[in-house]
Amino acid sequence: MNDSTRNMRPRGKRSKRHGTGPIAFFVSLFIIALGAIQLVSTFHTYALNLAQLNDLKNQEAALITKKQDLENDIERWNDDSYVATQARERLGFVFPGEKAVRVQHPEAVTGTSEGTAKTKSGTSDGKVLPWYSELEYSFKKADERPSKTASGSQSGDTGKADGNSGGSTDTNSGDKQ
Repeated sequence: MNDSTRNMRPRGKRSKRHGTGPIAFFVSLFIIALGAIQLVSTFHTYALNLAQLNDLKNQEAALITKKQDLENDIERWNDDSYVATQARERLGFVFPGEKAVRVQHPEAVTGTSEGTAKTKSGTSDGKVLPWYSELEYSFKKADERPSKTASGSQSGDTGKADGNSGGSTDTNSGDKQ
């Protein structure tokens, strides 16, 4: 073999390498990109699973606390004195020979109301008014004219409904004269 033929072969191989160089670079870049995507996807799945695990641990702790509370309730109800106390408070039971006293309006004694604020004070905002405000509210309600109903008060009874019928006398007119 000649020196010229030896030099030819490496040059030919070099030219082939230059042609495959960019392709190999892009293929290796594509493989690296796929690896990075797989790695990011794996870490994302790991983070989601870790968050779910923490949520399940919190739920487990809450359920353990609830279980302990329920077990305490069961132990309380197994105690005869607790059962007797609950029967007295909730059901109003008394022992033989005792007299039961039931307070008709416990809010007058304790200062708290068991009913809703609307039924007690007539307000719909849920606030309980002090007694003097309730008294003022009651006076205002009493001074309002009753609304007309369909139970017979129609066109002929309007003079009697407002109290200004033709034959009525004014009680204040005698004081002014």
